[in-house]
Amino acid sequence: MDLLNTLVDKGLRRETPTREEALAVLATSDDDLLDVVAAAGKVRRHWFGRRVKLNYLVNLKSGLCPEDCSYCSQRLGSTAGILKYTWLKPDQASEAAAAGLAGGAKRVCLVASGRGPTDRDVDRVSDTIKAIKDRHEGVEVCACLGLLSDGQAERLRAAGADAYNHNLNTSEATYGDITTTHTYADRVDTVHKAHAAGLSACSGLIAGMGERDEDLVDVVFALRELDPDSVPVNFLIPFEGTPLAKEWNLTPQRCLRILAMVRFVCPDVEVRIAGGREVHLRSLQPLALHLANSIFLGDYLTSEGQAGKADLEMIADAGFEVEGADEVTLPEHRTAAGGGCGSHAGAGGCGTDAEPAGCGSHAGGGVCGTASAAAEAPASAEPRTDLVAVRRRGAGTDLAPNA
Repeated sequence: MDLLNTLVDKGLRRETPTREEALAVLATSDDDLLDVVAAAGKVRRHWFGRRVKLNYLVNLKSGLCPEDCSYCSQRLGSTAGILKYTWLKPDQASEAAAAGLAGGAKRVCLVASGRGPTDRDVDRVSDTIKAIKDRHEGVEVCACLGLLSDGQAERLRAAGADAYNHNLNTSEATYGDITTTHTYADRVDTVHKAHAAGLSACSGLIAGMGERDEDLVDVVFALRELDPDSVPVNFLIPFEGTPLAKEWNLTPQRCLRILAMVRFVCPDVEVRIAGGREVHLRSLQPLALHLANSIFLGDYLTSEGQAGKADLEMIADAGFEVEGADEVTLPEHRTAAGGGCGSHAGAGGCGTDAEPAGCGSHAGGGVCGTASAAAEAPASAEPRTDLVAVRRRGAGTDLAPNA
C-alpha cells in the first residue's frame, strides 16, 4: 500500500505526515489492519526497539472533583461507585509505589483529583516525591495534579519530580462539548508551564467519546506541536453514573488504527497505552505493543486493570522485553535536546512521559473532555460493561495492590 510505505518513510525521518494521510490511516479497512500494524511497528522498532516501558499509577486523592468532565468517574455529580478518599500520607503513597516498582515499573505517576493543586498540595506532593525517591534510587516520578498556577511547576521540579502530565484529551473545536469548568487553553497553558520549568511534558488524548476522525487527528497534530516526550492514549471507560456511560464506540480494530495514527504522527515519542486498554483492545492487546512502547502496569485510578503478572506474560509472549531502570527511554536526538524522564540512564534527573493528570486527567476514570459530533458506533461494538470493574484494592484501601 503506497500510503503505508510513505508513512514508514516519513516516520523513520521524523517527518510529519499530512493531515490527509493521518485520516487515511483511520479509514483503512479491517482487511488492511495487519498491514497498518506492521508498518507502524517498523517505526516503533526503529526508535524504541522491542522495549516496553512500565508505568505505575498511585491515586493520591480520589473522587470529589469540582470539574464537570463528562467522561470522568470522579467528576462533579458522578454517581459512579468509585473509591473516595482525601490525600494519602507520604509513607502510604511510597508503600503503594513500591508494589509497582517491584513488578517492573520504572516510573511512578502520582495523580490527584481536582481542578489543580493549592500551594499546600504542592508541599504534600513534594514530601511524597522525597519519600519515594529516598526509598527507590533512580525511580522516575511524574506528577499529575491538574491545572498549574505560576511557580508550582518549578517547585515540583525542585522537589525531584521528573515529569508532569496534563492531557489535551480532544480537539480545541470540540473541547467545550465535554467540559465547561475549564478550557482547552487552560490545558495548553499547563503543558507550557511544565516545559518551562524543565519538567518532561506528557500530554495525550481520550478516544471513544463519540468523536469524529477529524477530531482525533486534530488533537494528535496539536500534541505534536506541543512536543511532549510522551503521549498517553486513553480509551474511554464508560462508567455508569457519568454522562458518557452509553458511549461504546470502539472496537479492538479501531483502537489499533488510532494507535497506529498516533505513532505515525509522533514517531519518536513515547506512546503509552493508557486507560481502557483491557476493556477495548481485549484479546488484541499484544498487537498494540507493536505500536506503543509504554503501558501502565496493573490497575488504573478508579478502575481495575489486567493482573500485573498477565501484563508481564503478555509482553514476553509477544516477543518484547520490559525496559530496564538503567535504559534510556527516548531516542538520543531527543535526550540531547534536553528530553525528559528516561533521557538519562539511571539518573531520574530530567523527565519523560507522564500519566493522566489532575483535572480530568485520570487514565481509566478521568481525563478531561473529548469530542462530540461523532461517527456511529460500529454494529460489532457491543457494550462490554462486564469488563468495567471499579478499583477496590491498592491505594486508599487495606487490600494489596495489583502490580
